Amino acid sequence: MQTTDTLARHSPPPHHRPAGTRALQLQTHWADCEDDVRDAQRLRYRVFAQEMGAHLTPPEGTPPGLDADRFDPFCDHLLVRAVDAVHGTGPLIGTYRVLTPEAARRAGGFYTDTEFDLAPLAPLRGSALELGRSCVDADWRSGSVIMALWAALGQYMVEHRLDTMIGCASIGLDDQGLTAARLWHRLCRTHLADRQWRVEPRVALPLHADPGNNDTDGDADTDAPPPAAPPLIKGYLRCGARLLGPPALDVAFNTADLPLMLRVNDVAPRYRQHFFGAPA
Repeated sequence: MQTTDTLARHSPPPHHRPAGTRALQLQTHWADCEDDVRDAQRLRYRVFAQEMGAHLTPPEGTPPGLDADRFDPFCDHLLVRAVDAVHGTGPLIGTYRVLTPEAARRAGGFYTDTEFDLAPLAPLRGSALELGRSCVDADWRSGSVIMALWAALGQYMVEHRLDTMIGCASIGLDDQGLTAARLWHRLCRTHLADRQWRVEPRVALPLHADPGNNDTDGDADTDAPPPAAPPLIKGYLRCGARLLGPPALDVAFNTADLPLMLRVNDVAPRYRQHFFGAPA
């Protein structure tokens, strides 16, 4: 789900789509060569390092301009391109990486294990997929790109007989964590997973006192996320995702990472047909 490591990195407001893109079609596919993976890592670098200011520490020997880590070789990488209908080519505009249970065993665990103690999820790990390193090019941040990625992820889960998605949703710390802390205080009242699945961060984000008692920008008695929630977090929660615990502090990316879990049986009916090809 961060990116990655995490379900999804929080992105700045979308830019206007480039002129002349009406003839382009969104096309998703899974990386099947090293060049595809490099394209994904190059897009990740532009978004995470150049745009968001993350301090990346790729493995030794990684070419400049790439976001890479030790988990990449074990992952399947999902790509979405804006393809010219005539020429059949186009730029990479979005990506996710996924780590299957078997691949996670070979990798020594999920990326999310590095940020959280996932011991409570042990009964689910055999059928759990980790989503991470999601990002979309600044000029293409629209619902259609995200839906294209999620539809491909849903089919992947069906084909691999997986029933759980885990990962992290990231929130920038430009305000020293105030937004992240406030969001946690609000969402833990409406979207927290059952106690048996709750996890603890290895390095916790310092949480301020809950300001929610006097807030009027959301209704704690409904399932609607507060308006301050980043778009991707809103999307996950609308689909049926649940928070697994308080946010971790990711110093390298300068983010607070919320652990999330989405189980197939919890996917909201209106999304089931799109994701899994199953009747709502």
